[in-house]
Amino acid sequence: MNLPNEIYIILYTCIVVILTLLIYKLIKKPRTKLIESAEKRNAEELDINNKVFLHMTDGIIAFDINGNIKLINPAAKKLLSISPEVNTFDEVFGRFALEDINMEKIIYLANWTSTEARIEVDEKYVNAYFAPYKNEKNRPAGVIVVLQDITEHVRLDNMRKEFIADVSHELKTPITSIMGYADTLIEGDYEKEVRDKFLNVIATEARRMAKLVTDLLTLSRYDTNKNNLHKEKFDLGELVKKCQDKLAIEAKKKNHDVRCFVTADVPLVYADKSDIERIVLNILSNSIKYTNEGGTINIYVGFVYNDAYIKVLDNGIGIPEDDLNRIFERFYRVDKARTREMGGTGLGLSIAKDLLDKNGGSISIKSILGQGTEVVIKVPTKAE
Repeated sequence: MNLPNEIYIILYTCIVVILTLLIYKLIKKPRTKLIESAEKRNAEELDINNKVFLHMTDGIIAFDINGNIKLINPAAKKLLSISPEVNTFDEVFGRFALEDINMEKIIYLANWTSTEARIEVDEKYVNAYFAPYKNEKNRPAGVIVVLQDITEHVRLDNMRKEFIADVSHELKTPITSIMGYADTLIEGDYEKEVRDKFLNVIATEARRMAKLVTDLLTLSRYDTNKNNLHKEKFDLGELVKKCQDKLAIEAKKKNHDVRCFVTADVPLVYADKSDIERIVLNILSNSIKYTNEGGTINIYVGFVYNDAYIKVLDNGIGIPEDDLNRIFERFYRVDKARTREMGGTGLGLSIAKDLLDKNGGSISIKSILGQGTEVVIKVPTKAE
């Protein structure tokens, strides 16, 4: 059938339009999805970046070229205690009297001046890192400050310095005595009684140094985890009585009444036996040292929940309340002169606590000045 040319043209035009629409849809639909996906991804990334910025533990502050705050996160406000009305570089850092820290020097002389400062604020220590930033035209645009809380680092560093100073002092005292008495003996011809007296002092001070070094080595081994535990099951009551026997002569010298009471149903404990023995000897030795002549020391061994316990109760000189929360610190002494005179190193209780922590136990002390002290040691009876 022959159709007019006009009909063919119309049909051809319709087919072209339909194909064009189909092709446009095929192209537009993926492109639209791609655009929507990209926009969604950008929005998600922006949301993630905002969340990261808001929840960072480090503080971030951005200042513009005029020193106005353009951006600040909650961590920065908290670290520097920045109130809402504070809006400029000088208002933020001017109160800390930081030398060589100002906007001009940071921006234009960054290569010649310090861009880091330590700030002390509200019993916290904060490290502040200052860095200039530039705009799209590569011109100075302002300063970014990153803040880090270094309070714990400073505390540990101060403890290290104090520890070194204490060790130096504790070693210097006996060394000075030994050198003094030794030089005196060398320089003169003394009778046997005098020589024996001097030599006795030298020997006493040497033993004190040896004990101090031994305690320091013990702490070092545990601090570096080089001392492996050898846990086993053993009878705590028998161990305590054995320690009591070892110190019987010392107790007798001071005419102490020392008694030990062991509950019948105490199960075997699970710990490093040599560690627990060392702890018990240290606690009993302290009770003997710091209980006046003719005093009473009672030792109780029992069981509660999953822990066996040792309670040492004396009527000694006691410990002031203000000192109780510091007695487990290394080299801390309630009465330094008296402790040193009795041969103490100030490390015994610190070592005892470290050993019990590693064995899964605990130690607590209650005391009333002039009335006595109660020490409770708990030792686990089950393997972890």
